[in-house]
Amino acid sequence: MVKAVWNGAVIAESDATVKVEGNHYFPASSVRVEYLEDSLHRTVCAWKGEASYYSVVVDGRRNPDAAWYYAEPKALAAHIKDHVAFWHGVRIVG
Repeated sequence: MVKAVWNGAVIAESDATVKVEGNHYFPASSVRVEYLEDSLHRTVCAWKGEASYYSVVVDGRRNPDAAWYYAEPKALAAHIKDHVAFWHGVRIVG
């Protein structure tokens, strides 16, 4: 079981993550959305497409743009549609 943990809270937990470029992408259904807040931040990857971001908020602490996803990934990245990845101090354990 792989977990995404920040500020003592388990943000996501799954045994079906997809690993791409060293990042674990968690199925959206395994992410605790109560810890996510929409962000206006966007980036573009040449082969995955446009990434949208969430800030992670736990017990009043906010970790800006610490999670991302591809709502409409390009064909080569279709396998990470409906998945969320984490960074900026979110620990991936398991």
